Amino acid sequence: MLFFKLTWESFRFAISALKTNLTRTILSLLGVTIGIFAIIAVFTLVDSLEKNIKSSFSFLGTNVMMVDRFPFANGPQDYPWWKYFQRPPGTVSEYEFLQERLTSAEGVTISASSNTTVKAGSNAYQGMSLTGVVYSYQDVYEISLEEGRYFTQSEINASRNMAIIGRKIASTLYPNQEILGKEIKIKGGKFTVIGVFEEEGEGLFDMGSKDEACLIPYGAFSKMYYTGRNGLEPSIAIKGMEEDIGLVALENELTGLLRAKRGLKPREEDNFALNKTEFIQNAIGSVFDVISVAGWVIGGFSILVGGFGIANIMFVSVRERTNIIGIQKSLGAKNYFILFQFLFESICLSLIGGITGIFIVYCLTFLQFGSLEISLSLSNIILGLGVSTIIGVVSGIVPASLAARMDPVEAIRTT
Repeated sequence: MLFFKLTWESFRFAISALKTNLTRTILSLLGVTIGIFAIIAVFTLVDSLEKNIKSSFSFLGTNVMMVDRFPFANGPQDYPWWKYFQRPPGTVSEYEFLQERLTSAEGVTISASSNTTVKAGSNAYQGMSLTGVVYSYQDVYEISLEEGRYFTQSEINASRNMAIIGRKIASTLYPNQEILGKEIKIKGGKFTVIGVFEEEGEGLFDMGSKDEACLIPYGAFSKMYYTGRNGLEPSIAIKGMEEDIGLVALENELTGLLRAKRGLKPREEDNFALNKTEFIQNAIGSVFDVISVAGWVIGGFSILVGGFGIANIMFVSVRERTNIIGIQKSLGAKNYFILFQFLFESICLSLIGGITGIFIVYCLTFLQFGSLEISLSLSNIILGLGVSTIIGVVSGIVPASLAARMDPVEAIRTT
């Protein structure tokens, strides 16, 4: 109880000292405020930007591997694109082969896409992303519908002229009207709308936005577009099991099956690439890691200046209160009480600066920066408070230690 009582007394002394020298307090915490603001602002912007960019690539799915001709992993240097260009594209036959034999996959699908214009009466929407899909498309990619339903297996097999469209397309073609059951025209063909995607809204990038997408059966798509080597190349995608960390088992099994299907000899190299969607997200994350380091460097200099300012103020405070320290020690105050008294003052000073910097960042989250949504995470708040506390301890430990080791008689005599 005595320890807690003395600790509370130390806090009271610290707050009282900060109130007494208000102007000095404000000036000394500016450095910490700017430093914490710089670090937390950079981290908040980096986290928000990374979140927005990764959400823009959400259409690629999670835990998904794609069979392509060109690999993701290679950089621009020494990239033998001419060799990859000669590789054969994926085919419906390979999709059916993999669907029958793969055991370490939750789903296998094939699709092909193109941009086109869709019409309904006198209304038209340009730049629509048209994708021909099979029934298993929903097993690999998330299909969130606001209205209607997904295709049935019989509709896919019969290549029915049915479509699932995005909310932006629906609002343009049939404004303020019920869209389900209505007809739209795609490349002269009439399609019946059976579903509408959930609205996603504007993102940092418009890549893969369901608001401007349209799904139709793969057979219906093949009637309008030539798919294959000299046409629109279909894409085979496979969703791995959740317990398959890194998709290692899927990659090994998929490699063996594709080599067998394509008749590759043991010494022949693969004529396909297995691309993981996580590669893009990891590449994005590595870029933002570098930016985060830059944020630490920028904010670190400001915090260093703020820390020196707090240390200087604490040395002055110790000198001003030398007589009081002598009186307290002569009345029985322990060394740790004097130490805590000045250390808490330094920490309080640093925390006030840190909280102010965090509050400024929080105010920035209410501003609109185009389609970029900025949010201050709890982890960044804890980081800011933690850094502020450390700076307070480091800046105040030396002055507090000098005060704690003072001789009471010499301290009382000091003028």
